Amino acid sequence: MWAEVLARFEKKAPASVMTRVILEQVVPGEWVDQVFEEHRQRQYPRELLFSTIVELMSLVSLGLRPSLHAAARQMEDLPVSLAALYDKVSRTEPALLRALVTGSAERLAPTIKELGHSAILPGWQLRVVDGNHLPSSEKRLGALRRERGAARPGFSVVVYDPDLDQVVDLQPCEDAYASERVGVLPLLEKACAGQLWMADRLYCTLPVMETCEESGASFIIREQSKHPRLLKESDWQEPIAVAAGHVREQTIELKGGRQWRRVELSLQTPTDSGDTTLLFWSNLPDSISAEQIADLYRRRWSIEGMFQRLESVLDSEIETLGSPKAALLGFASAVLAYNVLAVLKRSVEEAHRQTLPDDWEASIFHLTVQVRSGYEGMQIALPAEDSSIPIPAEGLAQYLLTLARNIQPKAVVKSKRGPKVPKPKQWLEGKAANAHVSTDRVLKAAKIKRP
Repeated sequence: MWAEVLARFEKKAPASVMTRVILEQVVPGEWVDQVFEEHRQRQYPRELLFSTIVELMSLVSLGLRPSLHAAARQMEDLPVSLAALYDKVSRTEPALLRALVTGSAERLAPTIKELGHSAILPGWQLRVVDGNHLPSSEKRLGALRRERGAARPGFSVVVYDPDLDQVVDLQPCEDAYASERVGVLPLLEKACAGQLWMADRLYCTLPVMETCEESGASFIIREQSKHPRLLKESDWQEPIAVAAGHVREQTIELKGGRQWRRVELSLQTPTDSGDTTLLFWSNLPDSISAEQIADLYRRRWSIEGMFQRLESVLDSEIETLGSPKAALLGFASAVLAYNVLAVLKRSVEEAHRQTLPDDWEASIFHLTVQVRSGYEGMQIALPAEDSSIPIPAEGLAQYLLTLARNIQPKAVVKSKRGPKVPKPKQWLEGKAANAHVSTDRVLKAAKIKRP
């Protein structure tokens, strides 16, 4: 009976089954509690396990529950009160969040490599770094109620692998006014030879670049106006024409005898900020040309798309969590959910690669919709006791490919938008900008005006 029910969900709701299988095999509750034991500092488990907290937050991130309060109320065997749950969540240590994200990415990597992926720069591991500041939260904490300004619960410095489409590391910071340049230094401790780290001009500082080079890794960082002092500059080489404009490079020397490459990209079309020239610093070997360095930096924008999907598809910014530790836990749970959905996306693309065009791409948004539509019913239909889904002998990756073939490509294809049409901004008086109209009357008037 149980096998028949499972087979029905495998055919009708494969995305939900894939999500549950990945969570059971790669991020099981036992492993989450083990991470808690290895990295906890002052917290301790008594009645409430850390895996239970992560499970509740994952339900909120995936959109299966509207809030942590609603998820806790619908949990039948919650061992503590709601007040105790929120107290535990508001004390979650940032070190646990980093260990959870990095550990889950390491456990997902073998499955992704078995599914197959292409390298943007063969022979190198790309690492894109950027910060994500959480928006203002509701002022539910007593100390905030007399404050007129917005309450910012913190931010995270994120390391993203565009080849695997995975967040591989994360440094949470509770102080929203702390420096991202300082927050990135603990992440660079894991840098190693064969890795290429890319970052925006905010990170163009000597401590960041020196730490990266001393670890044996390479970097591409955009130059900022107040960059470190240059002791010597060589003559510019002859410019080379590229699709975006022209590229040239020179050698720069800084204190300590460090010599790096400086690449200038002159754009034919200005950026949204009005910049016509972009400068990059890099310590890549000469085998990587200046044209490649300029093109590689364009890949840094992939992390912005990932942040946008975290915000729009997953509930990574929970305004009701005012405590910095709780808000950062919500963001880390959304990152964990994103990594799982990225594996689903890759499975669907690989399963239909031979029958679809090369530029066909699955949408994480539509995959998430399919997960939400069937996950709740699957949890009810399958037995609660010993309900782990058995994996065939071929392994997890092959099982995911088998399930992905049951997903209709047209239901999850990514909708590609056309180029943006520039719209001139017109000045309006405040009275006109704040005016309102009746939609019904406007539509009726438009019908009357038609010939």
